[in-house]
Amino acid sequence: MTESFRRDGEYEQYANPYQGAQQHASSPVDPQWPAPPAQPPAQPVTHAAYDGDGGHGGGTALLTALPAEPAPAPKKRTRGPVALLAAVAIVAAAIGGGTAYGIQELTGSDTVTSSSTSTNVVASADKGTVSGVAKAVSPSIVEINATLSNGSSTGSGVIITSDGEIITNNHVISGATSIKVSLSDGKEYTAQVVGTDASKDLALIKLENASGLTAATLGDSDGVQVGDEVVAIGSPEGLTGTVTSGIVSALDRDVTVSTDESQSQSQGQDSQGGGNGQWPFQFGGQEFNGDTGSSTTTYKALQTDASLNPGNSGGALIDMNGNIIGINSAMYSASSSSSSSDAGSVGLGFAIPINTVKSDLSTLRAGGTSN
Repeated sequence: MTESFRRDGEYEQYANPYQGAQQHASSPVDPQWPAPPAQPPAQPVTHAAYDGDGGHGGGTALLTALPAEPAPAPKKRTRGPVALLAAVAIVAAAIGGGTAYGIQELTGSDTVTSSSTSTNVVASADKGTVSGVAKAVSPSIVEINATLSNGSSTGSGVIITSDGEIITNNHVISGATSIKVSLSDGKEYTAQVVGTDASKDLALIKLENASGLTAATLGDSDGVQVGDEVVAIGSPEGLTGTVTSGIVSALDRDVTVSTDESQSQSQGQDSQGGGNGQWPFQFGGQEFNGDTGSSTTTYKALQTDASLNPGNSGGALIDMNGNIIGINSAMYSASSSSSSSDAGSVGLGFAIPINTVKSDLSTLRAGGTSN
């Protein structure tokens, strides 16, 4: 066993005899070394303890340490208000971003996603592009095939709830004995008419046994301006999911269409039965695409030069953020022929403003009106 002996006068330099005990007794003390700290750490020190007669006894001696100076208050306390404000900001942002979704989940699947201002439905990387709008909104656009007493009618529609409520034109489904709907992914459903409003050329249908569908976001047509870029999606001539683009050419156009059910069956978007495949309408005192008949209604419409053709009726007119701003309802064709090679869009299309649709939803859900 290695032993240590205290040399005479070794500890006399310390006012407190315990201070010297921090240094092992076998270590020489050089007067040139800096003095030990006045207050040693308050912790047990493993050291050879000395008995009363100067002998050595092995073991652990707990030295009584002087009270340590109190530690400074943690700096994070001084940042408490800042941290609180940051937390509040994060919570506020989360609430702001999730309000619409949360309300829809709490109130049920029949809640329509609606925007009073322009909502960015399109992914930020695709913002402002036709391809971005098409990617974001196409899953919400459907093709509608209605069986009529004298043929069939083809049109389009917009999904407005995840359980299958769809907005379309009244003239697309008027007089239908059965309705089949095809989604953008190819799935097919049977639909029933919920309500119609011939005075606005609107109808609401509902898919049977549907859930988890992608509902479109209904925008604010009051904020639309002439010259705004738009995208149209529909099923012209049965070509599902056709995308065209253009601008808003004019606002508040007075468009007159027929409210006669028999008229819509003979002159509507008919791809297999009689009629010319064009939906007749009046504008500026003139009739286009045929005779509208004696029973008509007039509504204010958005005019667009986005290409619309038979089958686009009931489809969506969309702003560049992916919001639905109108339901396409009438288009002018320079040809009166039933041949697709002769007929075509000339850049005169009309859409029912989406704010008109939103104001009419409660009426349609209640069964609609016949006038």
